[in-house]
Order: sequence, then C-alpha cells, then structure tokens
Amino acid sequence: MEIIKNFYESLFIVDVTGGEDAVKASLEKFVGLINANSETVYEVNEWGKRRLAYPINDKPEGYYVVVTFKASPDFPAEFERLANIDENILRAMVIRLENEPTVKAAEPVVEETAPAAEEAVAVEEAPVADAE
Repeated sequence: MEIIKNFYESLFIVDVTGGEDAVKASLEKFVGLINANSETVYEVNEWGKRRLAYPINDKPEGYYVVVTFKASPDFPAEFERLANIDENILRAMVIRLENEPTVKAAEPVVEETAPAAEEAVAVEEAPVADAE
C-alpha cells in the first residue's frame, strides 16, 4: 500500500544573538532535516533578519526561514518537536497546504539601454470646463 504524502509549509525563526555562524548552522541543520525526511522540497525562502512583533525570550529580532515541501504525515510533528527542543529556534510552525505549491519562476532581468527621459511620454492636459 502506498503511503500518502501531503504538502507542507514550515516557518521557523532562528535566534540571531549567537552570530551569523550559529544562524547558518541552525539553518543548515533544519533544512537538511527537511531534505532528508521529505520526498520533495519545493522552495526554501530565507526572509532574513527581521524585528519580531513581540519579544520572544527577551529577544527582539530573529532570522525567518520558510520551507515548502512534500512529506509523510508523521514528519511535521517530529519536525516541530525537534525545533522546540533546539535552543537556537525561537518559534517553529508547520501547516498542511490544501493544494500543490507552485514555484514562481524568476523574472528575467531586462537592462534598459535608453535613458528613461527619452521613453517618457508627454501627457497633455485636456481643458477642464468650469462647472457653474
């Protein structure tokens, strides 16, 4: 019998007080854990260092990471358990997605060769009739 796989999105906040090396180590640890236990990792978004809405453990900032993946139903609970044990993770949350995630393709970068002033189109104002 085939094991059912679901789509999940995980958000976790890493403590930044330990420095960049500690953040990178925690990031690699938990993204590696997801890679090892999931069928497919669709996207890893590092939002970076941000101010928290409210202090968590008297810490005003954290490093946000969002990972979208496909895994068996028992993995998210184990992931949250391991994240809650780790002292470098301030918060962790996993939600099940209803639909398959779509990865947005990167938009191509187009370099402008002409100056912006030449491309500007002059707009003539139409006379406005006085409403009396």
